[in-house]
Amino acid sequence: MNNKLVIAAAGSGKTTAIVKEALKIKDKQVLITTYTEYNEEEIRSKIIQLNKYVPSNIKIQTWFSFLIQHGVKPYQGTFNEVMFTQSVRGLDLVNQRSGAKFDKQGKRVVSNGHPLFWGEHENFIKHYFTGGGRIYSDKLAKFVVNADAALKGEIIDRIRRIYPHIFIDEVQDLAGYDLEIIKLLFKSASTITLVGDPRQVTYLTHHEAKYKKYADGKIKEFLQTECKKLINGNIDETTLAASHRNNQLICDYSSKLYPQYAATSACDCQSCRSGESDHTGIYLINEADARSYLEEFDPVQLRWSITVKADLDFAVANFGTSKGKTFDRVLIYPTSDMKKWIENNSSALKDEARAKLYVGITRARFSVGIVGAFKTAIPGTKTYTSKPKL
Repeated sequence: MNNKLVIAAAGSGKTTAIVKEALKIKDKQVLITTYTEYNEEEIRSKIIQLNKYVPSNIKIQTWFSFLIQHGVKPYQGTFNEVMFTQSVRGLDLVNQRSGAKFDKQGKRVVSNGHPLFWGEHENFIKHYFTGGGRIYSDKLAKFVVNADAALKGEIIDRIRRIYPHIFIDEVQDLAGYDLEIIKLLFKSASTITLVGDPRQVTYLTHHEAKYKKYADGKIKEFLQTECKKLINGNIDETTLAASHRNNQLICDYSSKLYPQYAATSACDCQSCRSGESDHTGIYLINEADARSYLEEFDPVQLRWSITVKADLDFAVANFGTSKGKTFDRVLIYPTSDMKKWIENNSSALKDEARAKLYVGITRARFSVGIVGAFKTAIPGTKTYTSKPKL
């Protein structure tokens, strides 16, 4: 048993590190699973970059795809006989609790002002699946855990027989019954390596009460409490602590968002530090000067959602979709709560907003602009003044 968690800072070369470790394994099957399709492609591209091709002993797939292929389909009928006639036609990605009850007119069924949901023992199919046979994303891991229990561990043991080595990337985005699957895998004979950054939780994957106290990236706390003997203190917070993306000014500022973690430092690789100019660090920008800043420095604009106004003459992305990407410069449109934190770092900031601000700041190599009406000078930042037009 050699289970491990590696906590990776933003821009620390997480994907490269995973790929290099996987490529060292020549004679056994390896699974690399990750939460997003974007990161699945990043891993595949990195393997091809370093090795020219993906070796036949390495399988790369998303977490959801892995659970459907190896957790749901092999023994679905043995778990519940109704599944002998139920085809699993993929995944239904939900962003709220699934399995709501509807009446014959298609209206939500409500009792005492609260919506009602199908229970697993009340209607197995409607609890787990859409009418079209797609399994709900927030019930997928629960299905696997309950099926494994019903089959006395056969699902996890089958995975162990197929994959002696498993790398789970973006582990900070796993929650609820996903964490129970990690615990079950830790108990198997496979070598499990978890990699992630608890500061970059941008996806809410579950609405179950299971392990709710470990939501919002508390994977380290989960392992130390629920898997203490299984992890045996094997938590690495130093190997991937330096950023190959952000300069030191950006590292210092982003580290303020998560003082409970070791501060990130910029690497000293000459190639990573090439191209820097005099315009580096964190800049506060009045809304009236935003256009001038965009014209002068061409940053990528980052915002909470499409409803936030941005200048569409220049590149723009949402915080969540920007995760994993690198830009020379970014321009952030903060929410009102983010703005309060920027003005006073002791101001309350909800977990989701804190993570998205961290993701936004750490996309940049050289400079971060923040748009807003800031009344006073703020430590760790500079004020941008547009050049007078001739």
